[in-house]
Amino acid sequence: MSAEANMPDTGPKLTGWHVLAIFVTGFGIIIGVNVFMAWNAVSTFPGMEVSSSYADSQTFDERRYAQEALGWNASIEIPGDGTLVLHLVDDAGAPVAPAELTALLTRPTNQTEDQVLVLQRVNGAFVAPVTLGNGLWRLRLTGAARDGTDYRHNITFRHFD
Repeated sequence: MSAEANMPDTGPKLTGWHVLAIFVTGFGIIIGVNVFMAWNAVSTFPGMEVSSSYADSQTFDERRYAQEALGWNASIEIPGDGTLVLHLVDDAGAPVAPAELTALLTRPTNQTEDQVLVLQRVNGAFVAPVTLGNGLWRLRLTGAARDGTDYRHNITFRHFD
């Protein structure tokens, strides 16, 4: 009698396909959770940036609520004539006149093409000459409302000729 005949039946055997299914399922769960967390982080980012995370975290919520209470909405257009048009309006769609407003146009990955924009008011919008290459750009707005509320907002956009 052979030794195999004396071995009890242990049930289904673990094959290479089973191991592959275990690995694919495990890594699929990990990748799925990472994608979900990254999407939530990006979709809920309010666009505010800070210089010192700890110091600014002490009053971050207060400043964010104050900025949100302003009800300002910013959008841009690039008409193709070497200008950038910034529309800054309130919740009713009326143009906003901040006490101060500065704009820095930059690439998200480097500083070599940074441009400090000279904003001029034209028909309720802010207009500035720009030099844009193809690719990803970020407009960083910093300013203050007439009541002293700080305003910070980033608009990231792609430009192609």
